[in-house]
Amino acid sequence: MKVQAVHSIEELRRTLAPIRNARRPIGLVPTMGALHAGHGRLIETACRESGCVVVSIFVNPIQFDRSDDYTRYPRTLSGDLEFCAALNVDIVFAPPAAEMYPGAQRAFVEVNEITVVLKLLNIVQPDRAYFGEKDAQQLAVIRQLVKDLNVPVDIFEVPTVREADGLALSSRNAYLTAEERHIAPTLHRALQAAGGLISKGATCAAEIKKKALLVFDAHPEVRVEYLEIVNPADMQPVEQIIGPVRVAGAVWIGKTRLIDNVLCMPSDAQAASG
Repeated sequence: MKVQAVHSIEELRRTLAPIRNARRPIGLVPTMGALHAGHGRLIETACRESGCVVVSIFVNPIQFDRSDDYTRYPRTLSGDLEFCAALNVDIVFAPPAAEMYPGAQRAFVEVNEITVVLKLLNIVQPDRAYFGEKDAQQLAVIRQLVKDLNVPVDIFEVPTVREADGLALSSRNAYLTAEERHIAPTLHRALQAAGGLISKGATCAAEIKKKALLVFDAHPEVRVEYLEIVNPADMQPVEQIIGPVRVAGAVWIGKTRLIDNVLCMPSDAQAASG
């Protein structure tokens, strides 16, 4: 199956019109390309649940803090189209930056990376949109945005796909050298250490964080940006653990920033659910 590649908003809307008129549910999977198995999980879920699947591929310039990071972000459109075709995606929407931002952008959602998500939701007007659990903070903001602005779309969260050593799949993993790749799972091990303490009954977030951060002592070359224990609903830090929490972290390894998170259940909540 050859996937249909669309590069303009007008063409996309024209293509989607008969699908929408036929009342086929439209699923959207927003991506920045350089697709991997994690994206594949999102796409497969969307294909099972939607009558038409649109995968957007757009490297959003306004969400990069540094121009060199934007410039070196992998752009693999031909391979991404083959990837999508193999998974029976109906349409790939791959607009140039000038199509998404034809003039000066004067209106922004407070978080820049969410601005483009709202634009995509308005452009595609999907019934459903699929996001990875790895980007839990972004997902929490999107859920709130959809609720606050009455955007008519259902948001679905798909579990993180990991390598055998626990490293969450990410397009940015391609930046890692062989040595950096070897130590990259340290972030996940720290999150697991916190989760293990929580599952055994620890309730003081500060003490749990202190012990989890010890995992990085073996690798001083890993620069910890943050490690927080947060409420899953709004991703705000908690001091005491009285219910499910998410342990989230971000680190720098060389010039590469990695993020990850795990959902953790305190021992009493696990007992209640069992």
